[in-house]
Formats: sequence, structure tokens, C-alpha cells
Amino acid sequence: MIPDDAVERLMDSAQAIGNACEKAGVAEWEIFASQGYGHSLDIEAGKISMASGGGDGGFGIRIVDEGRYGFAHLVDPSSASNAISQALSIARKSPAIEGFELPGNLSATNVGGMKDKAILDMSPEDLLEQGDQVLTRVAELDSRAVAVGGGVGVGAGAGAIVTSSGIEDGGVYTSHGIGIHVSIEENDHLTSSYEGESSRTLLNDLTASVDKAVHWSQITREKIPGGDTEDCPVLMTSGGFSPLFSVVVPSAIKGERLARGESFWSGKMNQQVIADHLSIVDDGLMEGGMSSGSRDDEGVPSRTQSIIESGRLIGELWSTRDAAKLVSEGKVESAQTTGSASRGGHTSPPICGCSDLILSSSSKTHSREKLIEEMEQGYVVHSVMGAHTANPTSGDFSVTTSTILRVEGGEIVGALSQAGFSGNMAKALSGRVVLGDSSKRKGSYSTGSMHVPDVLMMDGLRINPA
Repeated sequence: MIPDDAVERLMDSAQAIGNACEKAGVAEWEIFASQGYGHSLDIEAGKISMASGGGDGGFGIRIVDEGRYGFAHLVDPSSASNAISQALSIARKSPAIEGFELPGNLSATNVGGMKDKAILDMSPEDLLEQGDQVLTRVAELDSRAVAVGGGVGVGAGAGAIVTSSGIEDGGVYTSHGIGIHVSIEENDHLTSSYEGESSRTLLNDLTASVDKAVHWSQITREKIPGGDTEDCPVLMTSGGFSPLFSVVVPSAIKGERLARGESFWSGKMNQQVIADHLSIVDDGLMEGGMSSGSRDDEGVPSRTQSIIESGRLIGELWSTRDAAKLVSEGKVESAQTTGSASRGGHTSPPICGCSDLILSSSSKTHSREKLIEEMEQGYVVHSVMGAHTANPTSGDFSVTTSTILRVEGGEIVGALSQAGFSGNMAKALSGRVVLGDSSKRKGSYSTGSMHVPDVLMMDGLRINPA
């Protein structure tokens, strides 16, 4: 799927662009290179609608000239001189940030689990077999069920970074993922559910997501009338919780936002901000982590750091530029990178973001069934619509859900057709909270990956049945 010498090619080209920077008189430069390859297939209306493959990539040039910063990107190294001129032009028109320099070269810890040979060896035919397996599984579980959307894909990428300060690093990473949207329509009544999973290694059980999607399509069919709007406990499954969590929490723990008063935890360093049994760790060194690696996306060694420990805010995330900028503005006395720079690819400069963010509890955790018993009366929410509208400054959110179950007397009694769901994530996490047994890796609306369990929040949430 990927050439054996992909990293070497990127390193050679990046170094050549760096040499061109030096010839142009650029003192500080950084070349970030990426090349991706993959196979994928789309599922639509119960069939494989399209299979495709290909690759893309290029080079990002970041330069710093006396604290002034410019960025440009290119695909063909032969056009480096034009891109360098563009980056220089932008830098000369940009305001200077006192003390802003590209990071130096420090030793980094090797992180394993980034590459799986089984994925590299997969062919388009292998992927088609997996697609057939998914469709067969849907039909086996429920003759009424249809895979109305989704797909399966494998990918491999090569990345490299070369800088004027001596950083030279590169590697290969792989991924395998599935997304499946299942619907059941019978007697003019439609229910549906979406599930997905991805991994650096070959997924052992490709049909696990299919099973969940069919299950939730089934159990939400037994509708009951909606009641009154009420403040009540809500059990959010990991799938329902992670979208909201990923919008508000990664933003709240960025050093820049904390310093500017744009986080609901601003001014609360070393104070209790959530329930005292909860902790949040940002792990950039997680083996096989989807957002981990030996270095961040500007070449700084990755690390594992505690953000919240026993409910107390003790850490924050910084990139090199943000740290220098906030110090120069006098917003903080001192700050330095925490190895938390992230990029969307070679076409964008690095920004501050989380790696693999983990929510955990020191208290006893429970199975989903036990959490429902603990709740006694309330709702189970498995998915939400509109999570991206949550306010990362205040923590307020107001979303809708059509995958919601009513709980009475510690038992599920039926599903609502739809409901509004609102509250404040910071307040809910600081109240009575119980976590589920197992943490699941989920994607994010922001940077990084979220590792969250089912979360039962007893306070500060409101359900408005449609």
C-alpha cells in the first residue's frame, strides 16, 4: 500500500526544501511533510456503492524571522522557491512575537503500535470481502435492517519533519476503520443508529459496530409518549458523551484560552473544578494511540501529563507559538510548549490541541446495567445532534437526540421519538457523577482522540421530550 522508502523520500525532499530556505537567507525554518495512501469502500442502501483508492500529500513550510511567522504549503519540491517567498512575505507583514523561536532538538521516546503490517498487506479485494461481511452481518441480525450508509477503509501514511534547529524525524502509521449507519423501517416507523470504530491495528471484530448499530435501531422502536420537561439524571453512553466532551473540554484546557479568560476553568488553576474522584490525562505516548507519537507536530517530544487530578485543575496545554505569544502579551508570567502541537495535514500550520485524552475515576465503576439501576429514574442518551454548537467558553449546550430511552424504577421502559437535551458540561461533571466500566476510543470534533466510558451525570441536565 505504501512504498518501502516513503519516509526516506519525504526526508530527502524536506531537507532539500530546507536547504532552499537557507539559500534564501531564512534563519529559522521547519518543513513538515506527509504522504497518505489508502483503500476505501462506501455502503449505501444495503449495497457497496463505490470502492476507491489513492493518495495525497505535500509539504508545509513554516518560517520565523525575528518573531514574525509565515506559512506556505506545496506539493512539488521543485516549486519550493515560490512557497518560501510566499511564507517570507507573510512573515514580514505579521506582528512580531517577542521570544518566539522554533523548538530545539530534544531526545524523544519511541512510541510503538503505530504501524500494522497486516494493514499494509491488505488489498482492495480484502476490503471488498470485509464490506460483504458487514452487509451479511446486518441481514443475519435483523431481516428488517438495512445498512443505509457508512463504509470501511484502510490507510497508511508517512510523515516527516526537518527543521533548522536539527530536528529530523519521520515514520509510518496505519489505520483501519468502519462506520455503519443502520435503519429499520416497518409499519411507517423508522429507527436508525450509527456506530464507528478505528484503530492503528487491524480491527479484530469488524462486526462489533454492526451489532451495536442494529441493537440501538431495535431497542428504540418501542416508543412511549414524552412527558414534561424535567431536570433529571442522564446516562450518556460513550458514543453520546464523546461529541459534547470533545467540543468543550479540549478547548477549556488550552493554556491560551485559560489565560485569556475564555475557558470555564480560567482562574481556577489548582482548584477543584470537577468531582473529586475524576481525573483527565492527556497521553501523547499511548501505544497505538490515534493521536500519539514520539513527537508532536512541530517536533517537540510528546509526553503524558495530568490535566485534572482528583478533580483539581493542575495542567494545561501549550504549543510553542501560543506560549511565546501569551508571555509577550503579559497574560502569563511564563509558559512553554507541552508537546501539544497538532496539524490537520501539510496544508495547515500547527495549533495547540490534545493527544489521546482520557477521562477516568478513582471510585468504583459500573456496568451499563448497574448504572441504569443507580439512576433509578431518568434517561439514557446514546447519540446527540448539534454537539458542535456547544459553547466551549461557558460549557453550555443545547442539542437534540433521537436515540433516547426512558428509565423508571431502575429499568428501561421505552424510547422517545425525539427530545431536546441541555445543560452545562462543567457543572454536570462537578456534581454527582458515576463512570462506566470500560473506556472507548472515540473521534473528536476538535483535535485528538477521546477515551471515555459511559457517564452517569445526576445533576444539572435537562430533558425536553418532543
